[in-house]
Amino acid sequence: MIKKINSNLILFLPALLLLISSCNTNVVYTDSVVMSENIWPLMNLPEFRVTITDTLNSNNLFFNLRTGSDYPFRNLYLFVTATSPAGSKITDTLQYHLADDKGNRFGKGFGDIRELKLPYKSHIFFPAKGEYVFQIQHGMRTQDLKGVYDIGFRIERISK
Repeated sequence: MIKKINSNLILFLPALLLLISSCNTNVVYTDSVVMSENIWPLMNLPEFRVTITDTLNSNNLFFNLRTGSDYPFRNLYLFVTATSPAGSKITDTLQYHLADDKGNRFGKGFGDIRELKLPYKSHIFFPAKGEYVFQIQHGMRTQDLKGVYDIGFRIERISK
């Protein structure tokens, strides 16, 4: 009986690994920066360095944000600077709504933590291969933004 279980496990394990590895094959890049003591200081500029090798497929770019119930606002302003491999820079000012007018927070999660996948850019083609740098600064009217657990950056290839 033990040999039967082991042989079935040996056959099942590679199939399981193949299935798991095939999930999220459209993810080009994902990373996050954890905020110490759940506070995002104004001068803490998380930076994400992404090596791009595919200039043919389009991509969607997102921010992943996890906040707690002590986050004091219903919105979030971000200043995002994208730097190309050639050194060209573009800065975007973005606003995201994190809660409705009654203060009900958006996102998924349980307890006091909410996670949001915030769209940044869609259907983007990277014009050149190389390292792109994305730097993020919060644009709220406070030096220390409380209630931010982490902020992440994600690039997903659009399936054809």
